[in-house]
Amino acid sequence: MAYTPPYEITDRILNLTSTISEKLGRVAAGHNLEAMPHLRRNNRIRSVHSSLRIEANSLSLGQVRDVINGKIVLGPAKEIQEVKNAYDAYGQLRTLDPYSMADLKRVHGIMTRYLLDESGTFRTGEEGVFSGNQCIFMAPPARLVPSLMENLFAWMQRSREKVHPLVLSAVFHYEFVFIHPFTDGNGRMARLWHTALLARWNPVFEFLPIESQIERFQDGYYQTIADCHKAGGSTAFIEFMLTRIEELLDELAKQGTFEAKSKTEYEKRLLAAMEPDVPYTANALLALLGLKSKETLRKHYLGPALADGSVVMTFPDKPKSKNQRYLKT
Repeated sequence: MAYTPPYEITDRILNLTSTISEKLGRVAAGHNLEAMPHLRRNNRIRSVHSSLRIEANSLSLGQVRDVINGKIVLGPAKEIQEVKNAYDAYGQLRTLDPYSMADLKRVHGIMTRYLLDESGTFRTGEEGVFSGNQCIFMAPPARLVPSLMENLFAWMQRSREKVHPLVLSAVFHYEFVFIHPFTDGNGRMARLWHTALLARWNPVFEFLPIESQIERFQDGYYQTIADCHKAGGSTAFIEFMLTRIEELLDELAKQGTFEAKSKTEYEKRLLAAMEPDVPYTANALLALLGLKSKETLRKHYLGPALADGSVVMTFPDKPKSKNQRYLKT
């Protein structure tokens, strides 16, 4: 009998699916996202940074950006390689087939390049999830991994026209984490593949750093996965992920991220003065522009540039940080 992952479609899932689809429709109808490649690149860097931070990579967003831009970064060699690999793996989003297990293995090979002996192949040993010295979850035996993954991909192939992509991608994410098919890189691959499935359905998801939302709610992410292990199904995880996606869309709408406005003369002046990939403090920008008022800088220069993605913060989750820097993209 063909395998079907256990989950239920609740009223909350139906409501979230409907509202997310409506909000995505408004974005797609009102904006030519292909004309904003800087936005896709910025959010891809944020996705890489957030996904790696979840796995305890210590590099800052600015350092991640520098690694990607080919600059010398002082940090652990393993973490620097993780950034290079993850960025290259996310670069496959437009060409990979998210319904292909062969592509999954191929991209895992990119994600774990030079870091793992079993790169691009399913694990041959037993794996568990530990909290300190305590094993809180034991993954299925390695001998079962190939058949479990074949069953999961077969279900996706059968269901791709029947199950809403918002639901299917979340179910895959949970089932993948449960199977734990690789020796390492499972969390990174689960999050990348979730995005890949959604981007295949709606290209807007190339511009949405879902991983940043998971990082912000990291404790809830792991707790929901643990709850689903106990419940024997992914219903709660579907609700969790859909809630995070809706919140992200609302947040980006408030920031004006998808507003395709023409640049003001103030913004043009700011961008002409800034060198690409050089981090500037607010005081440095004041001096560069010959300004005295930080309020003028914020309101007329930085505000519009941050809103359309022409400038990004090195600490976007801490806008008032004393270590905040601004980068031209």
